[in-house]
Amino acid sequence: MVLDAGALIGVDRSDRRVAGLIALGRRARADLVTMAPVVAQAWRDGARQVHLARALAMIDVVPMDLDVARSAGELLKVAGGSDVVDASVALLARPGDQILTSDPGDLDTLVKARPVTVAVVRV
Repeated sequence: MVLDAGALIGVDRSDRRVAGLIALGRRARADLVTMAPVVAQAWRDGARQVHLARALAMIDVVPMDLDVARSAGELLKVAGGSDVVDASVALLARPGDQILTSDPGDLDTLVKARPVTVAVVRV
């Protein structure tokens, strides 16, 4: 299960829909993963974001290295997009994964530009 900034913000705000989707994923033994730049989009004040801080302890936060940056740029070229963070999220998804996002349109376009079957779920 891949989380974008909208999903992390939902966690931070104790959004029941996001919590329910994550709970279902965890029951199915899904790993939770996101990219470091996604955390930057959602993180504002650690003293006030207790729910997000706790959740990050169980989420695999993948760094954006040079290889990922290049791949994200190439995906943007193919898909005709411009959001590097969305592209990095799309690259994390493996066949059968779900991407939890508040921006399903852009992510769906990016995912369809890859040879994987991924469900993009609005949160």
